[in-house]
Amino acid sequence: MTIKRHALTVFSLTMITVGSVDSIRNLPATALFGSQLIFFFTFGALFFLIPAALVSAELASGWAKQGGIYIWVKEAFGKQIGFFAIWLQWIENVIWYPTILSFVAGTIGYLINPALASNPYFLWSVIVLAFWGVTFVNLRGMRSSALFSNICTIFGLLFPMTFIITLGALWIGDANPMQIKFDVNSMLPHLQDHSIWVSLTAIMLSFCGVEIATVHANDIANPQHAFPKALIYSVLIILSTLILGSLAIAIVLPPNDINLVAGIMQAFDAFFGRWQLTWLMPLVALMLVMGGLGGVSNWIIAPTKGLLVAALDGNLPPVFQTANQHGAPVIMLVGQAVIVTVLSTLFLFMPSVNGSYWLLTAMAAQLYMLMYLLMFFAAIKLRLSEPDVPRVFHIPGGFVGLLFVAIVGIIGTTVTLAVSFIPPNGINVGNLVHYELILIFGLVFLCSPPFVAGILQKRQQKKNDKDRELTTIWARIVRVIIT
Repeated sequence: MTIKRHALTVFSLTMITVGSVDSIRNLPATALFGSQLIFFFTFGALFFLIPAALVSAELASGWAKQGGIYIWVKEAFGKQIGFFAIWLQWIENVIWYPTILSFVAGTIGYLINPALASNPYFLWSVIVLAFWGVTFVNLRGMRSSALFSNICTIFGLLFPMTFIITLGALWIGDANPMQIKFDVNSMLPHLQDHSIWVSLTAIMLSFCGVEIATVHANDIANPQHAFPKALIYSVLIILSTLILGSLAIAIVLPPNDINLVAGIMQAFDAFFGRWQLTWLMPLVALMLVMGGLGGVSNWIIAPTKGLLVAALDGNLPPVFQTANQHGAPVIMLVGQAVIVTVLSTLFLFMPSVNGSYWLLTAMAAQLYMLMYLLMFFAAIKLRLSEPDVPRVFHIPGGFVGLLFVAIVGIIGTTVTLAVSFIPPNGINVGNLVHYELILIFGLVFLCSPPFVAGILQKRQQKKNDKDRELTTIWARIVRVIIT
């Protein structure tokens, strides 16, 4: 089977990365924290986004192979830990898909009837239909997926993001009343309010995925130069749009009125109501739906391709290695859609839509932070164990520079992992003890499959070795009898 390569350019790679990380649906969750979000976004950029971008750029330029995080961690710590890393990236996305698609569903529902944005049955139906639809797009291969993602990123993310930032600037310029203040006291975090640190969960998750485009190594010419360049462009776009977009929502909506699913539509509604532009709401809704579907499209194929590399390396049974004529991993994509369909039923059982959204957000953040810890440690290990591997991009400062960047990233991910167990004030997650138990047991359960698979493989290997030994013994006995 021949698969066309070099389907992506640096521009496409940048759009895939921006579309995977930068998400307008994250803005309501970060806008909850008012002008303090500037501090937390800065903290997140310094202690996570920039270290993750630098480390993944170095690793991608040194090990520019299909598989991304699996290849890097495998080279550092062996095949089983590498499989664990790509599993974390994949399963995190399975949990994350319902949250971004609930944003798509909430956008559609808000346009039809604002009450639908809080209707769990409507949300579940749209989530399932949308996910299966995007899955079928990705079954047609990387070229089809990249075209769809480019269009959705430009028209469904960058356009509405620029639009809402512009409206926020005009709101301030017209001296309209604002829901937040920009004085020093308001912008600094209120350290006595420990729950405010919970904002790191949403902000750090909004930065996750800067490494995702590295799984497309076989789809771009000269990946050693392309990846660092695309990552630099991506970080600049992501950081500026997320901060300014979150502030645009925070200045126009009171924190208690922000719906995590439909907050973007609420903000546009408020802006348009001020300037008699409500006739633009359907167009905005269409762009937001495109942006959400484009983000899902990026994430459906990228971690799955990395997991396919791990499967081909013997970490999963042969059935998971099945690919169609377009090179798309059929069994994995369809199986993923089935899991998302089941997981989305959480919206039917949690006490509130915001509670369901936050629980999935926290669980996804925890799994992703574990993966990033492995990535940072792998970068340190590979600088020590394989210093002679050519790396077109090196983190400046030699080993000390890399160690400093990696330790900063480790601090950021560890803090995020700790605070992710605390729900923010004002979001109904039900009984706090039950909520935290769900997170703890969920984390243990979702982390266990790679290790269970490893144990089963070792048992199978022992059985195969024993069978071969018995076969050899019987062959010798037969030869003795014959002679």
